[in-house]
Parts: sequence; structure tokens; C-alpha cells
Amino acid sequence: MRQIILDTETTGLDPRSGHRIIEIGCVEMVNRKLTGNNYHQYIHPDREVEAEAIEVHGITNEFLEDKPKFEEIAQAFFDYIKGAELVIHNAAFDVGFIDHEFALLDVAKFGCVADHCSVVDTLMLARKKHRGQKNNLDALCKRYEIDNGHRTLHGALLDAEILADVYLAMTGGQTQMSFDGGVDAAHGQDQETERVMRLSSDRPPLKVIKANQAEIDAHQLLCEKLEDNLAKW
Repeated sequence: MRQIILDTETTGLDPRSGHRIIEIGCVEMVNRKLTGNNYHQYIHPDREVEAEAIEVHGITNEFLEDKPKFEEIAQAFFDYIKGAELVIHNAAFDVGFIDHEFALLDVAKFGCVADHCSVVDTLMLARKKHRGQKNNLDALCKRYEIDNGHRTLHGALLDAEILADVYLAMTGGQTQMSFDGGVDAAHGQDQETERVMRLSSDRPPLKVIKANQAEIDAHQLLCEKLEDNLAKW
């Protein structure tokens, strides 16, 4: 199986408002092994990058002045991803931008991403696996003990490389989790078991007030809205 872990950086949040892609980063895996056949490209967007976006990714208008436009790299990028399974965190955001860029050129030639690739959304996977918890990339790195200390700003290739590690960890099988969501070492489990056994057996049980279904649904909806806003950046 050929998988492409993909990320983009953009001038803003919404292609319908004229925002464009300014960086694409891709990491290739075949049969869950990194091949080194990666793809990375900065792109001149034919418009200004919003100040809020620059604060997130650090890519300035001056830096992009001599970069190729999307129409110049479209065919090479299309050929690279065609037929692969794309692995993307908050896929609707990146795929929406890519489809918009292709549509500006030649819909008949390029079509939509879904016409040529299957897509795995790791944000949706994480929400199913870790319900009610933060599931942005930084939170997942912490949960799976993946070092992302070098990620001071967002970058498409860097984030794709980190997401590859997260995806492999998240889909690698059953993992024993600690109470704070991190991966527990065996000795940590032993210490926790010993602590519980030392508790006095005559301690009166704590009163547990369970949330009703409406409260659970409202909480999950709020978490998903927060994750959507965070994952856009």
C-alpha cells in the first residue's frame, strides 16, 4: 500500500474567500515504511498572506516572491499523489484547498482529490480513539511520546513528518494508556497497582454522579468544535 502523509500551509482559512496554498509537504510510506521519496514545495499564491497566518507558519510574502505558482507545479504534484491513500490531519481543510487549486486550473484534467485518491483523516481517527480529549497534532505527540520540540512554527513538510510518526503509533495496535492519556511503562502500571492496593479497605465509597446522555452529547459537540478550530492551523 502506498500512503502519502500530507500537509499544507495557506494564506488564510477559507479558499472560498480567495485564500491559496503556499506550501505543500508530503511524506511517502509503502507498506507502513518510510521511503524517503518525499515531496516539498513552496508556492507563490498571487495574493497577500494574512498577518495572522504568518504568525502561525512564519512564511512571509517576501519569502514567496520568487516561488513558482501552483499552475507550474500542479502536474508534478498531481502525478505524485495520484492513486495513493492520503493521510491528513483535518482532511477537509487541506483537501478543500487542493480541490480549489485544481479547479482554478482545469477541472476536467485534474478533477477532485477524491477522484484519484482515498483519504484517511487522522483527526477523525483520533476522535474515535480518544473521545473527549484534545486531538490536535501537539496533543497527539504528547500522548504517543513523539518528540516535536523542534516544532516552534507550523510547516507543511515538518508537520507531515510528525504526522507520519503519530499515524504509525496510533494505528500500530493496542496500547496501554495511563490516566492522563500518555503511554504507560510497565513499571508505571506496577506502581499504580501497588498504590491502589494500599488504600484502606474500609474507606467509604465516593459518590459518583454520572452525566446524562444530553450532557455527554453536548460535551462531545463542544470538543469537536474546539478541535476543528485548532486543527485548521
